[in-house]
Amino acid sequence: MTPRPTRTRILDAAHELMRSEGLLRTTTKEIAKAAGCSEAALYKHFASKEDLFIGVLSERLPRLGATLERLRGDPGAGTVEENLAEVARHAAVFYAETFPIAASLFADRRLKDRHERAMRERGVGPHVPISRLDAYLRAEQETGRVRADADTYSAAALLMGACAHRAFAYGAVDGPPVPLEDFAATLARTVLDGIG
Repeated sequence: MTPRPTRTRILDAAHELMRSEGLLRTTTKEIAKAAGCSEAALYKHFASKEDLFIGVLSERLPRLGATLERLRGDPGAGTVEENLAEVARHAAVFYAETFPIAASLFADRRLKDRHERAMRERGVGPHVPISRLDAYLRAEQETGRVRADADTYSAAALLMGACAHRAFAYGAVDGPPVPLEDFAATLARTVLDGIG
């Protein structure tokens, strides 16, 4: 059996530790130990803890970005409602997985500032899915499937915000009162009613 590459082991260990301990409490030393490598080897693959966090978000969590890029590149495919429901499903799962990792950022202002700076420098962050969904909706506007006077940015922010809030509001209780499929379909229909 071929051993997994070091970078893969590091990302897997970082994902697991960040999920269980949160970003604030997870150290690169612990990640390296769990990955079976030295801390120096970790830094050969990732320049900082922020790079590791971004790697976990982009490579170990549900691929929200890929879904949004695919839709933006192919306006007119499927129905807008089906496409928005797909985005809502992926976003709800993405945010549900992200919250336990990132919640500790809000406990330490310096850590939060450092992470925000690192994300800005790399062109990533929580604004990106909203911008990508907005770009998709503007492309659909050009096809005539979204009203010409619709505020696509606000629609994108509402959909993503509802998905993030679902993860936040129900993460610590028995779970959301509505199954994911129903939530996504109803949310898509509601947003589309406003812009379609």
